[in-house]
Amino acid sequence: MLEALQSADPVVSRRALSKAITLMESTRADHALQAQDLLEQITARAHLTSSKTLRIGISGTPGVGKSTFIERFGLSLIEQGARVAVLAVDPSSSLSGGAILGDKTRMEKLSVHPQAFIRPSPSAGNLGGVCAKTRESMLLCEFAGYEVILVETVGVGQSEVAVANMTDVFMLMQLPNAGDDLQAIKKGVMEFADLVVINKADLDANAAMQAQSMIVSSLRILAHSPSSHQYTRSSPLDASFAQDADASALESVVRPFGVGESSAMMIEPSQRVFKISALSGQGIEELLLGLNTWVHEQQRSDNWHAKRSEQSLAWFWERVESGLRESFSANAAIQEVLPETLRKLREGQAHPSLAARALLQLLTKQIKENP
Repeated sequence: MLEALQSADPVVSRRALSKAITLMESTRADHALQAQDLLEQITARAHLTSSKTLRIGISGTPGVGKSTFIERFGLSLIEQGARVAVLAVDPSSSLSGGAILGDKTRMEKLSVHPQAFIRPSPSAGNLGGVCAKTRESMLLCEFAGYEVILVETVGVGQSEVAVANMTDVFMLMQLPNAGDDLQAIKKGVMEFADLVVINKADLDANAAMQAQSMIVSSLRILAHSPSSHQYTRSSPLDASFAQDADASALESVVRPFGVGESSAMMIEPSQRVFKISALSGQGIEELLLGLNTWVHEQQRSDNWHAKRSEQSLAWFWERVESGLRESFSANAAIQEVLPETLRKLREGQAHPSLAARALLQLLTKQIKENP
């Protein structure tokens, strides 16, 4: 499969990549073992490509035009010489568990382009706007030779910040007439945004101008500067690979998009808010230049290495927590008492906190007795 992932034939490579992501997302025990083996093989060779990728998270409320924007933005990146992969996370029904997975139908040109790959995946109840194996999918895309990975979130609102913990650039999309200054400040997702994109600016130029002014003011109030991020991000790349990525290698990501040498500078909020129209293409060129400036400044200020290292640590702890949950559910002693515990909780005969503590103590006891 490794050879197929890196095949020069785009059809073979995309088919292998689709199968690999499906394997990673599978919940079958035998598939989990195969996925682990594949991940180990790729990780051993990930340093060959890890320093040449750019991961962009794209978030925004439903109806803001994320899919239309990604198609226009992705095609522009391809025109600049990049291979683009899109990981589109679709919301899963809380009742049936199903998901439409129809993002490809809204990206008709990009989905058939030989230099692009689009993979819709269900959120499957995972919070934060992404799915549980988004990080692994990003690593697979990078290994397959895609320089730019776009992660489109489900569009759930203010809690949609998980994508900021796994990408190099977090791009928040907004609409004109989306609210006043106070509403912009209240949006918890705003403080995580590296770049803010006001879409559909061609519908009402005055409203778009007002929205831009409000968001710039909000960013200033939030004291959000390129060097002031107080959150960690997670990534499918090990910290050692991130530390090995030097500035010259990272510039290979930026230069195809038209960025040359630029002086080190602090990027003002006004330089991080863009008015565009994804439908007509208005403002896309300015956004690309702004993105390139942001990336170039990050690598000059050493923030890039710090982010990638923190991404690895965050991914590690997420996998630890996930593994502990799986061990808890699979433990024989827990399975024996869990139905009765759940019955008591439903009937109000037990306190949730005390019941959880009792089961955790039982799990600890089992581990000590059967190391």
